[in-house]
Amino acid sequence: MTRIVIAGGGISGLCTAHYLVRELLKSGKAAEIVLFEAEKVPGGKMRTIREDGFHMEWGPNGFLTNKPYSLELVKELRAEDRLARSNDLARKRFIFSGGMLHRLPETPQAFFRSRLLSLRGKIRIAGELFAAGPPVGVDESLGDFARRRLGAEALEKLIDPMVTGIYAGDPDKMSLRSCFPLIYDLERKYGGLVKGMISLQRERRRAGEKKEMSAGPGGVLMSFDHGVQALTDILADRLSDGLHLGVTVDRIIRREGRIVLALEEKGLRGEIDTDVAVLATPAYAAAEMLGSLDPSLRGDLSAIPYSPISVVALGYDKATLGHSLDGFGFLIPRGEKRKILGALWDSSVFPNRAPEGKALIRAMVGGVRGPELAALPPEELIGLVRSELSVTMGVTADPVLSRSFYHERGIPQYLVGHGKALRRIEERLAANPGIHLNSNAYRGIALNDCVLQSRLTAERIARDLSAR
Repeated sequence: MTRIVIAGGGISGLCTAHYLVRELLKSGKAAEIVLFEAEKVPGGKMRTIREDGFHMEWGPNGFLTNKPYSLELVKELRAEDRLARSNDLARKRFIFSGGMLHRLPETPQAFFRSRLLSLRGKIRIAGELFAAGPPVGVDESLGDFARRRLGAEALEKLIDPMVTGIYAGDPDKMSLRSCFPLIYDLERKYGGLVKGMISLQRERRRAGEKKEMSAGPGGVLMSFDHGVQALTDILADRLSDGLHLGVTVDRIIRREGRIVLALEEKGLRGEIDTDVAVLATPAYAAAEMLGSLDPSLRGDLSAIPYSPISVVALGYDKATLGHSLDGFGFLIPRGEKRKILGALWDSSVFPNRAPEGKALIRAMVGGVRGPELAALPPEELIGLVRSELSVTMGVTADPVLSRSFYHERGIPQYLVGHGKALRRIEERLAANPGIHLNSNAYRGIALNDCVLQSRLTAERIARDLSAR
């Protein structure tokens, strides 16, 4: 029987296994699917810590419905009853600038009333209609794109915090095309951002949609009743005996026409041979696995950097908080020189994130701005965040709960040149049939992206097996 081995039991590995079962059933093919995860629990960074009635996310807190992939997966899993829709407060997002919180404008009217940008900055953004077109044959950085189309102030107060909130990265090093392909395509299709948004609004109206044009993220933010780990738990349960925890894959070679994976479990070493191997691991882990098989692959994979990030969760008595938490949370531009990147007001966004009468705030520390801060010991990190929340939000109350979660290599960075690196990786994979890469290091870091790429990987494997 054909064997398929998946290394990595995060969302990408678990989704790949799910879609493989579906695709193989459709094609009438039979295969043994085995998944190895180095940690003792599946799910990767999609983990929810439940303590004293609080539900604290290690990393991502949900997905947007502006793309259908995660919702489609939930429906396939018949888990719609586990979904949790975000509160309407999630649309209210803030930027800390000039010593105060400014609501991020969602409409043109709110934009012109906002005090976040100076009059000169607003006029420069309004002049986007007349901005120079994109450079030909250049993988433009987000920073260069923002200066060209929107101006330096918009980069500082809008684009920089947005990139921080998603990638914890540096907009002057991140690739526009790789990080935000929709914006890249919007400019090329319509000639600019404002023209594109107006054209899209007209298209929506013709299609019968009444949604207003907005500068905020599209769609509704969704999670699950007890946090995002509910999704990975459901996927892991469906794998049953095929899921093996606490098993590390550290090397891949070929022997007598077979792909062979070297394993380690509880200090004991072994091997497993397979027809197909899917590396659903961070790029640096895949690089180590493939180093002996293909040094050039190792080089390109190792070159994908990751930003370190720490998440600090603080639970409070609402009565002592001194802040309404009326919104999603806030981000901080680099120029403010604060020691946190921003904070999410989790208990205002989703139900059941905090017990009755309590509130939950999660702050982000580190990224490429301050990697040394992310690595602080937990007590120092928590003290730093409390001090920063005092300055940014006026919160001085003692928390009733405090926890920190450190991700030394947290978020992959799609730097300028990322697209070329992916093409080189694809060429090397074509020379190594049966080996597939699938994680958030390549074509999107959001949950929707991981679900889509997992489905496409499973479909590609199923087609290859059917062609044999």
